[in-house]
Amino acid sequence: MINVFHIVSNKHWTGAEQYTYDLVDRLRNDPDFYVEVVCRKHPNVLKQYRRLEIPISILPLKGVTDIDSPVRFARLLRKGQNIIHVHSFKDAFMAVMARRISENRDTRVVVSVHGVYKPKKNYMYTKLYKSIDCFIFSSEMAREAFLGKAKKQYADRTVVLRDSVCDSMIGTTVPDLRRELGIDSHQALIMYHGKLAPEKGIDALLGALTHVDKSKYHLVIIGEGQAKYKAKIKGFIVAAGIVNNVSLLGFRDNILEYLRQADFGVLPSIQPEALGISNLEYMMAGKAHIASNNGAQPEYVNDGVNGLLVPPGDEQALTNAINHLIKDTASRSRMGTQAQKDFQNNLDYPTFYKKMTDQYRRLLDTAPVVDIGDGLD
Repeated sequence: MINVFHIVSNKHWTGAEQYTYDLVDRLRNDPDFYVEVVCRKHPNVLKQYRRLEIPISILPLKGVTDIDSPVRFARLLRKGQNIIHVHSFKDAFMAVMARRISENRDTRVVVSVHGVYKPKKNYMYTKLYKSIDCFIFSSEMAREAFLGKAKKQYADRTVVLRDSVCDSMIGTTVPDLRRELGIDSHQALIMYHGKLAPEKGIDALLGALTHVDKSKYHLVIIGEGQAKYKAKIKGFIVAAGIVNNVSLLGFRDNILEYLRQADFGVLPSIQPEALGISNLEYMMAGKAHIASNNGAQPEYVNDGVNGLLVPPGDEQALTNAINHLIKDTASRSRMGTQAQKDFQNNLDYPTFYKKMTDQYRRLLDTAPVVDIGDGLD
């Protein structure tokens, strides 16, 4: 049996946490694996993982200066074959240190890179990268952005394994949004879901909607973010006179049940996305969506076929795309059907899970990338 430890240190529930949740949910029912989550004592995150009824270790996870966490975690690594799967480079420091302390050579450190990054060149990070057995990227774009001119150093330890999503009900009842929010039947129910942050392009989305006929749409925003930015969003909605056209629902479980009620989605990220889990969720739900063309989205969104792509921050292009999907119901239905078909054929969760677990096994069948004693000092 292979022991898999997922380390997550974020305070808030984001795409990386959902990615981990879905993967852990499958691993806990796989007889070939033992799985455990290692996280900080943050109620919002703990609440979600505890639903899985799996072992959870709570550690400080404070980064490279944290000595307590690797010492305590190393006790779990003394025996057996271990995969330490981390989701940030900050947590990778702890993982590498714990592996060294445990002195178990049957332990591998895997990093899923949830973003678009260039490698840092200082001494500590250079040592860290040399101690990581596998870098997993969710798109070719993210991999190329990280490697840059460092292909000779890291390329043989990188894998592109496109993320997926699965439909897992948590047990809470999902309301009928049209009835609950008083949305007219002739209005298009537009949805944004994800983190509420400036880099997600919400400002551009709201700006674009000021140029759309108010009688034709209602926007539902699902997600959480910093209080200051949420206040800014609410202020803009009031100032723009679209209070009756926009509803902010906060964080919600069972997101796919909400997406299935939407006519289409809009995910106008300003910052390049390494993949875009929210985009895949619209595809799985069989919904057309509008996305920015500045990240990995063009790798799976075919403009005009299974969705629409617009330049990031371009309010006019966003307005045109929104008006198109509001008016052309046949087009958005066709795109949604194709999106769902593309998801099932190329992006489904069983395929992702098999590739991930095969990667775990391959890593343990080969020697560690460095001797344990040559890791971080």
